[in-house]
Amino acid sequence: MLRVARAEKMNETTFGKVMVLGSRGMVGSAIMRRLAKSARVSELIGVNRSTLDLSDQEKTSSFISQQKPDWLILGAAKVGGINANNIYPRDFLCENLIIQLNVIESAYRAGVEKLIFLGSSCIYPKFAKQPIPESALLTGALEPTNEAYAIAKITGIKLCEAYNKQYGTDYRSIMPTNLYGPGDNYDPDNSHVIPGLIQRFHKAKISASPEVRMWGTGTVRREFLHVNDLADAVLLLMSCDTHKFKAVTGADGYHINVGTGTDITINELAILVAQTIGYEGAIKHDKSMPDGTPRKLLDITKITELGWAPLIELKDGLQSTYRDFLHGR
Repeated sequence: MLRVARAEKMNETTFGKVMVLGSRGMVGSAIMRRLAKSARVSELIGVNRSTLDLSDQEKTSSFISQQKPDWLILGAAKVGGINANNIYPRDFLCENLIIQLNVIESAYRAGVEKLIFLGSSCIYPKFAKQPIPESALLTGALEPTNEAYAIAKITGIKLCEAYNKQYGTDYRSIMPTNLYGPGDNYDPDNSHVIPGLIQRFHKAKISASPEVRMWGTGTVRREFLHVNDLADAVLLLMSCDTHKFKAVTGADGYHINVGTGTDITINELAILVAQTIGYEGAIKHDKSMPDGTPRKLLDITKITELGWAPLIELKDGLQSTYRDFLHGR
């Protein structure tokens, strides 16, 4: 467990003690870095799986009750790419449900009034209108390849809504688009698309392979957000008072999208990654493999109304992410 305390006098808008669950993951570590720079945090506690097993209800409840954070950020989750989601649906459904139930119930019992739940844009229907507004939730069938993960995340949103409605808590759900950046998972079988492409093109460059094969047609479109931009969004949403947040999210369910507002095809992304790495071979598409959702672009009107905008361009973000990949090897 990482604990950072500050002795300086805090102003009236202090966040107080903030606990980040999943603090060593890509998302959690980015949020930790951002909050560590904020004078509004009086104490920052990072919790990872070596510190606490969130699948253990008794230990989770006891830990959160002892720490009594003012803000709890739930960034811990079972995550993976299209292949892992397709092969292990039970794991993605059950493990995420258990974590969410344990953490959110424990937070309520410990008197934690403010919580941020990090979800995913896969919660929306496969054929939702584009860009996807928050109101699209539960209006159509999900993408089958990651349906289990999506159902778990939808349940997390609904849990937060239920506690807010029944107990008057301030539990907020953030739905980020596809994330990438430092600390990502580069496992060849379980990674998301950008880290998967980075490790694949890097290997092809080193081995002088004449071609790289990719899943699907390459024609589907995706939106990509650097994890540091997400961390800035989390800080902004923590700064937003309850009434303003409710006014912006309104009847759409007290959850909010975080994305870039732009997307590209997977083939265009592959070309960008290849250029970033310096790979000059051919890119081949295995059209027998699934594409997933044809397009997934988020409507970010609500969060831009609150004053947030992404700062990191995809080209720049890929370069810094590749440097991080090389540093970690």
